[in-house]
Amino acid sequence: MKTIDTRELAAWLDATLQAPRFKDYCPNGLQVEGKPRVGHIITGVTASEALIRAAIERNADAVLVHHGWFWKNEDPRVRGPRRTRLALTLAHDLNLFAYHLPLDAHPEWGNNAQLARVLGLTPERDDTGAPLTCGHGDLIWLGNAPDVSTLGALATRVQQRLGRQPLVIGDPDQPLRRIAWCTGGAQSMLADAIDAGADAYITGEASEPTYHLARETGTGFIGAGHHATERYGAQALGEAVAKQFGIRVEFIDIDNPV
Repeated sequence: MKTIDTRELAAWLDATLQAPRFKDYCPNGLQVEGKPRVGHIITGVTASEALIRAAIERNADAVLVHHGWFWKNEDPRVRGPRRTRLALTLAHDLNLFAYHLPLDAHPEWGNNAQLARVLGLTPERDDTGAPLTCGHGDLIWLGNAPDVSTLGALATRVQQRLGRQPLVIGDPDQPLRRIAWCTGGAQSMLADAIDAGADAYITGEASEPTYHLARETGTGFIGAGHHATERYGAQALGEAVAKQFGIRVEFIDIDNPV
């Protein structure tokens, strides 16, 4: 089986995702060092105990996820579920790679790019061909859905293609010209999407103030699920790694209704 040096893989991922340029809520990159060479990677959304156990069962050398560990403001003590996850990872010499905002933002393999592909959204482009973005960290993408004309039709497509009933706020007959989207827990950036002239905003979750802001501004809001909107970035990145290095990569979707 073909393998690659763990540090070489980490350097390629860091450079490809431009990890150092992001001010994030967690460390990006190689979070837990394991075997010195990697020939089999399991990718997934979150480094949960279930995903770690699945990687162990498949004799993987590494896990590559969007949601890793060691988040700011977390209790740093190693006990309970944190101890279990870490103990399993260390006992089986697994490498854990995690990329949060860098994976959201990547123009080809990122969560926003891949959600656009799945939902048939067309990103607007600047003069260089890069996606037109706005909001904190330029994480919100802007564009349209050429064959979807109303909020209701967009919500139906989200349900069909993500396999999940979304939360929808707004008039189903509301016409759409510009759509904004940012995967995951980006409900706090609704105001940025509104300022950018979006008629509708797609993200993963909603908070109590989301309803009022959407209603009072006449902006359609679709909460399509945090996990559901972020299933595609890690999968696409894993496929890119397999193509680049010729190693085995498997995506495992641990279901999460949130």
